[in-house]
Amino acid sequence: MAQDSVGFSSDYQFWMQKLSLWDQASTLETQKDTCLHLPRFQEFLRQMYEVLKEMDSNMIIERFPTIGQLLAKTCWNPFILAFDESQKILLWCLCCLINKEPQNSEELKLNSWTRGLLSHVLSAFKFDTKEVGLFIQGLGYAPADYYSGLLKNMVLSLVSELRENHLNGFNTQRRMAPEKIRFLSRVCVPLVTLPDIQPLVEALLTYHGHEPQEVLWPEFFDAVNEAFLLKKISLPTSAVICLWLRHLPSLEKATLHLFEKLISSERNFLRRIECFLKDSLLPEAACYPAIFRIVDEMFRYALLETDGAPEVLAAIQVFTWCFVEALEKQNKQLKFTLKTYFPYASPSLVMVLLQHPKDIPQKLWHQPLKHISEMLREIVEDQTHGSYGGPFECWFLFIHFGGWADIAAEQLVMSEAEPPEALLWLLAFSHSPRDRSQQRAQTMVEVKAVLSHLKKLLRSPTLSARDLQAAAAESQDRDPRPPSCQQLIRHLLLNFLLWAPGGHAIAREVITLMAPTDDLSHEIAGFLDQTLYRWDRLCLEAPRSRKLARELLAELHAHIQDRPAAHGAAVHAAGSPRSRDETMRLIRRGTSSEDEP
Repeated sequence: MAQDSVGFSSDYQFWMQKLSLWDQASTLETQKDTCLHLPRFQEFLRQMYEVLKEMDSNMIIERFPTIGQLLAKTCWNPFILAFDESQKILLWCLCCLINKEPQNSEELKLNSWTRGLLSHVLSAFKFDTKEVGLFIQGLGYAPADYYSGLLKNMVLSLVSELRENHLNGFNTQRRMAPEKIRFLSRVCVPLVTLPDIQPLVEALLTYHGHEPQEVLWPEFFDAVNEAFLLKKISLPTSAVICLWLRHLPSLEKATLHLFEKLISSERNFLRRIECFLKDSLLPEAACYPAIFRIVDEMFRYALLETDGAPEVLAAIQVFTWCFVEALEKQNKQLKFTLKTYFPYASPSLVMVLLQHPKDIPQKLWHQPLKHISEMLREIVEDQTHGSYGGPFECWFLFIHFGGWADIAAEQLVMSEAEPPEALLWLLAFSHSPRDRSQQRAQTMVEVKAVLSHLKKLLRSPTLSARDLQAAAAESQDRDPRPPSCQQLIRHLLLNFLLWAPGGHAIAREVITLMAPTDDLSHEIAGFLDQTLYRWDRLCLEAPRSRKLARELLAELHAHIQDRPAAHGAAVHAAGSPRSRDETMRLIRRGTSSEDEP
């Protein structure tokens, strides 16, 4: 070893002189001399790395005081960088100079200087020296082509080494040192948006070593995640999933970014929500239980902080539909049990909720609805099922599959039979999960009375808006209906208008009476959009009802947009839905580890 070190020292002096000569001269003879010595110089770089990797940075500077000059001259020589694996070996030599725990200003200065050289080697090179111009012209390339090809070759070499490193497993002699991978990820931070660097970014994200702790820099994850969210880079789904599995803050930021898009977009369009969700890749990534549970928990916090904002409720339902679709595509046979996605829910209840109504004959829909209602009621009202959570937890699970509640409402309106208690309870629970048994029973009585009036109107030869208004009117000898019960009855009336033969003729007049404010107009528009979206997913054949729903939805949106801004502001002050900024602030407060100032 000592003999090798002596030989290296003499070679070191020789190459220092050569680099100085090459640096100062720009003649054709100098270029020929450089090219002649490139293989030997690459071998010298390899030997130098073997020596440097055994020392820390302080020892390297003490042993080779001019090492910085040698490496700097090498980094700025385009002939060396363009030759074979020289740039890769040079990168490892530079990494050896970085002090992992700098103790003073000199060591910090050395680290900064070294990282500057690393960034230079990895970035798009821009040289203006005469010899480079002559060299490129002699090759017949334009400068842009030459430097781009140089960078691509270097990136491919690094990617190949990272993959070999993964395959080598525990073969430590052939594995890339974790420190090198860590430094490489740090060097890439300012470069992640360069198209030529993308293969290296993907290779780093999908690299799986055997280290007990994460080897990549947190700033690398942050930079990649931000670039992906802002559409500055395009990554394969596998790389994005690796990013979110390895770096929880990136997953949280991605979910908050999705919330911002959902809240800031135009309300009441579930197709647009679906596009945002699929574009975010979160439903597909959620096939991994660890990701699903974090995203789901953030939805839960958002729901609590906004008191069940319609935007959040809609996003949860559409997210669940997209997630189930992705799960079915990826897992013909489930890789993970459903318990891993819903650890605190009844497995049998989850299985029933996961059934797609499209796979069940329409005339048999009452069977799963009855089963769902009975299981939920048993858990909510029987305290012995405490392991499955309280009413809110059961409701939060149920709204993931909220389409079942909408189907229950349609079944109750259109059936001529006596309303089943199970379906009445299910609707009452879905609209107001915090109610106690007595309050829920009162809601069921109110709903049953309205349904009785609607059935009479269904058989009536003539139908007017006033008749329908009277059917939904509150009884004078009872307490006023709570808001949740009022909303449930409005939804039953809307279902009646869409499905009853005589409902189409009076639909516009009824909705004018039902929606005197922006708040109620938004609610009804949301109901119609959700209904159309659900029918599309169920492939439901209802041409007349579908046509009416589309027309009413378009008219409502036009009506809302035409209302004067001053009137809208007054309505908001009187208690209309929160502003989008306020909703987003509440979501951030609920899903952030730190309170906002």
